[in-house]
Parts: sequence; C-alpha cells; structure tokens
Amino acid sequence: MTLTAVAATNERRKRQHPLVTLLRRPEVGAAVAALAVFTFFSVSTPTFLSPAGISTWLYSASLFGIMAVAVALLMIGGEFDLSAGAMTGTAGLIVGVLTTEWGVNIWLAMALALAVALLIGAANAFIVMKTGLPSFIVTLATFFILQGCNLAVTKLVTGTVAIQGMGSVPGFDQVRVFFGSSFAFLGMDVKISIVWWMALTLLATWVLLRTRGGNWIFAVGGQATSSRQAGVPVLKVKLGLFMTTAGAAWLVGMLQLFDVSTVQATTGIGQEFIYIICAVVGGCLLTGGYGSAIGAALGALIYGMTLQGIVFAQWDNNWLKAFLGGMLLLAVLVNLYVRKQTGVRS
Repeated sequence: MTLTAVAATNERRKRQHPLVTLLRRPEVGAAVAALAVFTFFSVSTPTFLSPAGISTWLYSASLFGIMAVAVALLMIGGEFDLSAGAMTGTAGLIVGVLTTEWGVNIWLAMALALAVALLIGAANAFIVMKTGLPSFIVTLATFFILQGCNLAVTKLVTGTVAIQGMGSVPGFDQVRVFFGSSFAFLGMDVKISIVWWMALTLLATWVLLRTRGGNWIFAVGGQATSSRQAGVPVLKVKLGLFMTTAGAAWLVGMLQLFDVSTVQATTGIGQEFIYIICAVVGGCLLTGGYGSAIGAALGALIYGMTLQGIVFAQWDNNWLKAFLGGMLLLAVLVNLYVRKQTGVRS
C-alpha cells in the first residue's frame, strides 16, 4: 500500500461517524432492548418498580447473568457448552449429598464440587480439541450424562430426587454469608448473587478488553488456525474457557443451594439455552470472535425483567417462551444488520 493510500485510509477512519463507532459495540442493541423492556413493565405494572419488585427481578437476572457472562466468553472463543445448566444442579447435589448423607465438612464438600466441575469442563475442552468434534455435540452428551447421574445417583443415595436439610449442616450459616445472604439497600432486599453478577461482569469485561488473554479469546473464536500459526495457545485458551463456564456453574449452584437450603436433581435442566440466548441478545455471534460480557449481562437483565414482569402483570407464563423465541430471532437479525452497516465481519 502506498503512502497516499495509507493517508487516505487514516483520513476515512478519522471522519467515521460517531454513530457507526457506537453501533460497532456489541452490547448497544441489548442496552436499547433492556431500556424498552424496563419502560414497558414500569408503565404497565406498578409492582415492577416497587423495592420488592426490583430486588426480585434483579435476583432472577443475576443467576442467569453469571452464567450468561461465562457462556459469552466461551462463545466469543468459538465454542458452546450445553452442559452448563445441568452442571449447576450437579454442583449443588454433590455438596448436598456429601454434607447431609456422609457428614463431610461443608467447605471441603464445596471444594470437591468445584474440582469435579472444573474437571468436567476440562474434559469437554480436551475432547473437543483433540477430536475436532463440534462442542455442541460433545457438551450435549455431557448434558445427558449429568442429567442421568443427577437423578439416578441422588435417588440411589437418598431415596428421593432432592436434597433437603442443608440448614442443619454445621457451618451452613457461615457459608451462607458469602452465597445466600442479602442486605438492605435503598429499601430493597439485595441478594448477594447480584454483587457476584456485577463483579464477574466487570472482571470478564476487563479480561476481554485489557488483557492479552482477552485478545487470545477473540482471536481463537475468529480464526483458530491463524491464531495457532501466530503462536496463540489455542488449547490452553479453550481449556480455560470451558473451565470458566464450569466454575460459573458451580458458583450458581452454590448461590441457589445456600439461598433456599435445598436442591432438586432436575435443577438447571433446560436453562443452558437461556444462557446462550442471553449471550446472543447481548451481541455474541454464533460463529465466534465477537461479543461482549456487558452485553450478555444485559441480555440476562432483559430475561430477568421479562420473567418477573410477566408474573407481576399476571399474564400466562407461556408467553415467556414466545418472548424468548422472538427476542432471539430479533437479536440475530439486528446483529446481522448492524454488522453489514458497520463492516464488522462474521
């Protein structure tokens, strides 16, 4: 390229309209949608803006948001994890069985559950990278394995498909401070999971935008072969991403367990697609290499507001599924249009 061409290119970049620069941000569409949903339910449902209402939909959004952020990182890296939902139940069940049935120290049980989750995440990554099989298929198999084990093992050990009595386990109250407590703020009863959600969203955003690891995540999701040739440790990056998703599932499992003091063998089943929808609504491409942690958090906020808004409005809950489908389709179409207008490649 000649000096004249380079100068012309630089000049075009300088003259780029601010709106185009804004639209290049993957989370913009989710922010607009979140504002629209918030405005709609605020106007139509008075309960929505009450302190109890706000704390309710923020809590709901936080549990989905923690997973959506982790799933978004994985999707930016070019992979999927359909076992994430079942993993939240697995983590809770491991802690529940170890403490209530076998008397294991509660902190040790949590550490063992985390180790199992990370090991399963690492196994998913290893199989995907070593065999070349789509992560969609590998993690779908893991999902069915976990679902079956959750039901069969829990019933074998306890005689039921649920773990109860966690409140009487020694050390439960101490652990609950970190995973199941709440505090008053502006008249609201704020769950600790909301703090975890915000902290992890900020951390993930910092990793993506300010670290070499973040650059690697975008690189392996966009062009894995070229990244490997450029010296990016593709296996380590994807191993870390799968383990991050598994770790987030463990965290959500703990937040649910210590909030309600019980866990069902079916906990988390079916929620893996909600995490993906939240990430896509937040601007993540299904093809990888593009997305935002903040966008995924906003996608979860949209889902949390809608989930509770429908309840507050006393509508038929079946409308939620219709909304999810419409939101996913609209998000994909909007993302496609924005990419074409701003020149962002798929």
